[in-house]
Amino acid sequence: MRILLVHQNFPGQFRHLGPAMVARGHHVVALTAEKNQQGTAIRTYRYPMPDTPPDTRQSRLGTTYTAMTDRAHRVARAAVQLRDKVGFRPDVIFGHSGWGETLFLREVWPEARLLVYAEFYYASVGLDVGFDPEFSRNDLGAQLSVVARQAHLALSLAQADAALSPTEWQADTVPPCFRDKITITHDGIDTAALGPDPNAQYRLPDGRVLRAGDEVLTYVARNLEPYRGVHILFRALPEVLAARPNAQVVIIGSDGTSYGAAPPEGTWRDTFLAEVQDRLDLSRVHFLGRVPYTDFTRLMQISRVHAYLTVPFVLSWSLLEAMAMQGCIIASRTGPVEEVVRDGVNGRLVDFFDIEGWSEALTDALAAPERYAHLRRAARQTIVENYDLHTLCLPRLLRFVEQEL
Repeated sequence: MRILLVHQNFPGQFRHLGPAMVARGHHVVALTAEKNQQGTAIRTYRYPMPDTPPDTRQSRLGTTYTAMTDRAHRVARAAVQLRDKVGFRPDVIFGHSGWGETLFLREVWPEARLLVYAEFYYASVGLDVGFDPEFSRNDLGAQLSVVARQAHLALSLAQADAALSPTEWQADTVPPCFRDKITITHDGIDTAALGPDPNAQYRLPDGRVLRAGDEVLTYVARNLEPYRGVHILFRALPEVLAARPNAQVVIIGSDGTSYGAAPPEGTWRDTFLAEVQDRLDLSRVHFLGRVPYTDFTRLMQISRVHAYLTVPFVLSWSLLEAMAMQGCIIASRTGPVEEVVRDGVNGRLVDFFDIEGWSEALTDALAAPERYAHLRRAARQTIVENYDLHTLCLPRLLRFVEQEL
């Protein structure tokens, strides 16, 4: 089969699927944004993007749709070049719907089967918007903006022959009229490569060496921002560190913004640290920024307790990976998390906004690791039984692509 994978940040969710399809003898080509320079063994073509976003004064509520159709137009022009100059005619196109890239590809290759990765469908109520009133207003203006942002997602699903979502919760964000198009299969966690290591160690920038078994609390997010509950964690930390004088806190994540609004000034990290720094022993809080994947895995293997928070939004790979490495998970009781973490079975759940509850749960787990050992084992078993890359997810992903002909 000739397969085109489309993702502005390729390989993205196709990092395992692409090579697996090549190994099965398929001719796989990727199409991605010009600025994406990630390395991949897949033959990759790129489309250009403008430096300036749409003028919101002109496009108003159509700003997102304008941006997405502009990207889609550029993707389509690159697709024409692939068709006419390279001679590539895919049997299957599989693209992420989040950035509008698939919108015009049926016009270029009408004979191809069109599959979309349906990661999340925005809603004006019940999901991320308005969940945390401290940072997300939910007035009429915000609701109208969210509904307008659905346009490219709805059009992508309407055009698609089939769609894929990684979790039940994410699939259920899609309107009922499209729900029967969706297959639910996660991208997969390589549990053979990700497991506990009692000999793991990591040297911090200050020279301190952390080892498996040490009293280490970890937190991971692409960026330190309210969507991933960093404000709740910071507000809970003073009580945790006061109660556990030997505990070290390791925080992985950059100071940008992935989701939601940017801070009024500076960074979200500085904003929230300013609230608590006079009560916080910062010599025991280590901000590592973004780290290589091998550093992340070592830190998860060292971690005594791993805190994970999110508003009702896309579930992070890092949570499932931490569970695969037998992490002791203390997580927010929000919809996407509850699909994976069961309170008292394979982790602990705490109300997202309950700062005192977070302090108590984190302190207890740091103080008595032996009482949480069964949760660690159950966390890994959950991932092995439901999200394993090689035995479950990758075979399902391959069937999804190959059986759609």
